[in-house]
Amino acid sequence: MFHYSILQTYNDLEMLVYTYVMDHKDEVRYMTIRELAEAVHVSTSTVLRFCKKTGCDGYAEFKMKFKQFLMEDMKKQKIKDCGIDEIMYFFHTTTSAEYEEKINYIVRNIQDAKNLIFIGIGTSGILGKYGARFFSNIGKYSQYIEDPYYPIHEDLDDTIVIVLSESGETQQIIQMSERFKRHHAKILSITNGNSNTLAKISDFHLDYFVRHHMVHEEYNITTQVPVIYLLETIGRRLI
Repeated sequence: MFHYSILQTYNDLEMLVYTYVMDHKDEVRYMTIRELAEAVHVSTSTVLRFCKKTGCDGYAEFKMKFKQFLMEDMKKQKIKDCGIDEIMYFFHTTTSAEYEEKINYIVRNIQDAKNLIFIGIGTSGILGKYGARFFSNIGKYSQYIEDPYYPIHEDLDDTIVIVLSESGETQQIIQMSERFKRHHAKILSITNGNSNTLAKISDFHLDYFVRHHMVHEEYNITTQVPVIYLLETIGRRLI
């Protein structure tokens, strides 16, 4: 129901509706359009646009299709551990022609780049180190920078900076990316979603859509399997 091509069409407000719907599946089945709009803090017109982009003529049809979607999802979900369904959904989205074309376009640009730099903080930083080593192993020398205040004095033409950030809103990462852009480097970002600040300022962008998971409202345990898959896919196509 929520194919990758559909998710790409949502604007910021419609993505808020999508996020709320996926986080409150049981409640949404019984909510009126006004109740849903009030819960998300958007207008009913926004909800209607969301429904139409999802392939429904109106809210009534959306609720009917959404209930069917939930029933089918329950039948398929034989494994109940957290994350396996959304990971499989991600792999399904990557098979689309649009996503394949985007990856191949990025691969061609990385092939032409003379320098490759990875940046990230926290878990994304660990994946940045992995990405730099993986790309170097296949013959594309790369480096990882973890210092958010790393000085940049010279122009970085023919450089691509691969920026990893689950939220795409980490202040230090956005500031680093902007400094690299000012020095003529191109930014490739990989984030969870496409309506974040980092995605908007990037020259190239790859997104994935998995549920955001936090422990004690402090520790991010959102799956990073899509990031590893995308890095390794790009790397292998460079060989």
